[in-house]
Amino acid sequence: MNCTRTLLALPLLMLASSSSAFAQQPEGPQTSAPPPVVPAARPALERRGGTNDKIAVPAGTRVAVVLENGISTRSAKAGDSLYFRTAFPITQSNRVIVPVGSYLRGELIESKRPGRIKGRGEFRMRLNTLIFPNGYTVDLTAVPRSADSGGKETMDPEGKVTGPGGKGKDVGTVATTTVTGAGIGAIAAGAKGAGIGAGIGGLAGLGAVLLTRGPEAELPRGSTLDIVLEHALALDADQIQYRSVGDSSPITPPPARPE
Repeated sequence: MNCTRTLLALPLLMLASSSSAFAQQPEGPQTSAPPPVVPAARPALERRGGTNDKIAVPAGTRVAVVLENGISTRSAKAGDSLYFRTAFPITQSNRVIVPVGSYLRGELIESKRPGRIKGRGEFRMRLNTLIFPNGYTVDLTAVPRSADSGGKETMDPEGKVTGPGGKGKDVGTVATTTVTGAGIGAIAAGAKGAGIGAGIGGLAGLGAVLLTRGPEAELPRGSTLDIVLEHALALDADQIQYRSVGDSSPITPPPARPE
């Protein structure tokens, strides 16, 4: 009896299994692509940013620089660009902060030619950009305090360069023309002619002085200047990592200048 019940139940179990399998299959052909598989999110790569540390170069720091383009009141005018190179490094805590060979850019603030009767040639300048050998560029405000040009120019505390006076040259011009006129007059008409010739020569010398300007104020290429930072510099520590700080371009010596 039990065997008969078992044999009758087997077809029913098989029929139920087949119906379940057919129910799981989609009806008709598949018309859409399966949904994309979303990859597991990967952890973001850790980026090592800069430290954002700052190195402060205090106001009042002196920097030795060399002039790369000459300046003369004969042709200079306000707004002209000036170019310099550092001739001595700036260090801090036994570390080079500004190496030799760094570049500085400046400009003329004013320029005035010497007068024909009075007034000396003069000009003022300022430096406003510092460029490191690796291209790192910062703004600055600096003015010169002294200059070695090989000439007789002077510089005041505000950085104004003033050319030499021309009085000695003027006196020499008048004296020379006076003596020459006296000699010509003496040859032509004796002692009386000498006096007349001297007067004419003196007038000619004075005329030459009135038509001639005094000496120009100049700083030739290769002049060395001592500049002072008027405001502190805040430098990015990441930008001043140097592998070599001992190389520099040769300094151009200033040309010989007449006494």
